[in-house]
Parts: sequence; C-alpha cells; structure tokens
Amino acid sequence: MEPNSTALRRLSLISSHFPLTHCSSSPHLGFNSSSSSNGENQKNTCVFCLIVRGKAPSIKVYEDEVCLCILDANPLCFGHSLVIPKSHFPSLQETPPSVVAAMSSKVPLISSAVMKATGCDSFNLLVNNGAAAGQVIYHTHIHIIPRKASDCLWTSESLSRCPLKSDEAQKLADGIRENLSFSNNFEDSKGQGSSLIVN
Repeated sequence: MEPNSTALRRLSLISSHFPLTHCSSSPHLGFNSSSSSNGENQKNTCVFCLIVRGKAPSIKVYEDEVCLCILDANPLCFGHSLVIPKSHFPSLQETPPSVVAAMSSKVPLISSAVMKATGCDSFNLLVNNGAAAGQVIYHTHIHIIPRKASDCLWTSESLSRCPLKSDEAQKLADGIRENLSFSNNFEDSKGQGSSLIVN
C-alpha cells in the first residue's frame, strides 16, 4: 500500500529520532501488537528495547527499576529527552497503569533538571500515541521538551532537526544528572529504588 503524503510527512518528522533501520515497525505496515510472534519480534528489533538491554547507544540521564530517561538522538531542541519504560509496551493504552504512573511520577524531577541544565523555564510533555499522532517507534515513551519564550518551536510541522553532537550531548547529560535532586519536593521518591546513572 502506498503511504499518503500526510503519513510520509509525519514519518519524516518523527522518524528523525532514530534511523529507520532501527525502528521496529512503521505505522503503515499494519503492525498488530496482539500477535504474539509479532510481539516477540517487536521486542527483538525495537530500538528502545535494544537501548534498555545495552545493545544500542544512548545517553542516559536517569534510570530506576521501571524506566529510564535518555537524550533524544535528534532533538527538536537542546535538552529534548525521552522517558522510556524498561518493559516493551507498543502503545500507551497497552502500558499498565502502574508503569505509566512510575514514568509520570519522575517527570517533575527529570523536567526540573532538564530545565535547569538548559536554562529554560518551561517544557512540553508529549506522547505520540498511534500513527495518526505521529508515533513511529512502537514502544511507549514520553517526550520532555524544554522551552523558552519566543523559541517558535511549534510554528511548523517541518522543523529542521540536526543530529546531537557528542561533546554537547555529554555536557548536557552531565548537567541534567547534576541537577537531579531527591530533596525538596521529591521526598516521596525516596525508598522507591531510584538511582542516578553515570556514564
């Protein structure tokens, strides 16, 4: 089946997160998460599953028993980060509430660190769930996108994205890690097995 221009545009924009050869499926290939053989294949080729298993490169800024946070390899803006569950769930609605809660409960901590490390005072929280919403990597994930006034980030769907530079990426990852703090408003995260990851 020939993808329409809207699907191609969306695929082009969203697939810039990772090379398409690493993506486990494409929205117009008819992926069916209910198929057990397809589900096993999905876990073996999913770029996020490979990252979780340490078989694909990433820059981790946070990790606990349930989820991890990495810098987006082709960010919409400096500091664009992804919160990913360690278990494979192809969509938000197929992700158990306890996993969504665990991921979401870390957003205030991680987003505060990202904003401090990038000098931003705001952020967007985004989930692309399903093909029509622009989901290309079928492994639940939450985008944390730091924002500044007048950054004009959402003026067009065809934003130009550049690969993350490794020297900038490492400095950014260090800055985020330094700003992750379990004190102040995050007392309730203590005792939940959270830990900081240092590369």
